[in-house]
Amino acid sequence: AGIACAVLFVTAAATRPAPGQQRAAKFGDPLPGILPVEFERFRLGLDDFLEVETAEEGLGPAFNASSCAVCHNVPAIGGFSLVTETRAAYRDENGEIRAPQAPDGTPLDTLFHIFSTPPHGCQPAIPDEANIIAHRIPIATFGAGLVEAIPDEALLALEDPDDRNRDGISGRAARVVDLGTGDRRIGRFGWKAQHATLRTFAADAYRNEMGITNEIFPDELATGVPADLMRRCDPVADPEDLPDPRTRLAAIDNFEAFMKFLAPPPRGPIDDEVRAGEQLFRAVGCAACHVPALETGASSHPLFDRKSVPLFSDLLLHDVGTGDGIPQASALPNEIRTPSLWGLRTRRPFLHDGSASTPEEAIQRHRGEAEAARRRFGQATSAQRTMLIRFLGSL
Repeated sequence: AGIACAVLFVTAAATRPAPGQQRAAKFGDPLPGILPVEFERFRLGLDDFLEVETAEEGLGPAFNASSCAVCHNVPAIGGFSLVTETRAAYRDENGEIRAPQAPDGTPLDTLFHIFSTPPHGCQPAIPDEANIIAHRIPIATFGAGLVEAIPDEALLALEDPDDRNRDGISGRAARVVDLGTGDRRIGRFGWKAQHATLRTFAADAYRNEMGITNEIFPDELATGVPADLMRRCDPVADPEDLPDPRTRLAAIDNFEAFMKFLAPPPRGPIDDEVRAGEQLFRAVGCAACHVPALETGASSHPLFDRKSVPLFSDLLLHDVGTGDGIPQASALPNEIRTPSLWGLRTRRPFLHDGSASTPEEAIQRHRGEAEAARRRFGQATSAQRTMLIRFLGSL
C-alpha cells in the first residue's frame, strides 16, 4: 500500500526547469530559483520521503505508517492525508488532565500506534482508564522552509496572552526547547506547535510515526510495552537512522532538506468575488488569528531573505473550542496552533481531526477566542458567506 501510494502521487517535483528558466511552482515542486546543489538535496530528500521502510531497517515495533509519503501525499508528496494519529489521556473528577498510566502507575506517552511488527505483543493498547481519545490528521509541509525562516521575534510580537487589547483573542507563542540544538525557541510545527525546526520535526515523526530511532530521538516509543518485551520485538540496535557512508547524511537530514526546499502552495484563481470574500474574511475577524502573511528574517540565502509567507496563520496557540484535550509540549489541552490556510482548496475534511466536512462547518465549530468571528460570520448574508467561502476556495 505504501509503494502504491508513493508512486501514485509522484509529481512535477521530480523535474527542474532548464537553467535560466522559471515557472510558477506547482504543488510538490521545489522553491523556484533553487540552485542545482540544493535541488539534488531536495531530490535526495524526496527519495527518502518515498522510501517504504521495513522491520529490518528499523520500522516499528509500533508505527502508524511505513513511509513519509503514506501520510503526506495529497495533492502531491509533502501534502496531507487521512491517516490519523491516535492520542489518549485521562481527565480526573477535578477536571485535571494527565497522560494515562500503566497498571504499575508508570506515566505513559499520549501517542498510541495503529500497527506493529511481529511479534504483535508489541502492539500498544490504550489503557482502560483513558477517557479522552483524540485523532489528528497530518499537516501539509508545503512551504515549510519559509515557515522555519520566520523569526521567533515576529511570533512573539503577535502574541497577546492576557488579551490586553480586549478583543477576546489571547494567542500565545509556544515556548519549546529544540532537542536538536538545546536552544529555547518558539514552536511552529505540529498541531501543538511542539517543534521549532524542521530537523527536529522530521526526527520526531520518524520515531513517533514509523518507529525509527535517530540521533535526536534515540529511544523507541511503544507506549506501555515492557522493556523486556521491547528487546524481543525490536532487535535492531538504536539509533536506527544512521548516516549514509556516501553522503554522510542521515534520513532525518534528507527529510529536512526536502521540506526546507519544498515550495509553498500555489494560489488558485482570483476574481472580484474572491477579492470581496477576502475583505469579508478580514472584516469578520478571521484574519486576527489567520494572519494573511508573515515575513522571513534577514538571511544570507536569497530564497529565505525577507520573503513574504502568505500562510494565513499566526502560528500561535489558541483555544477556539476545537482543541483535542491533549496537553503537549507547552500547549494546554484545548489549545491548537492556528492552522495555515494556504493550500486549503486541496483539503478535505477540515479541523485537526478531520471532523468537519466543509469550510463552513469548520467555521461554525469555532468557539472561545473565535466566538465573535463565528458570530459575525453567522450574521452575514447568504451572499456574503458565499463570497467568503469562495475566497477560502482560492487558497
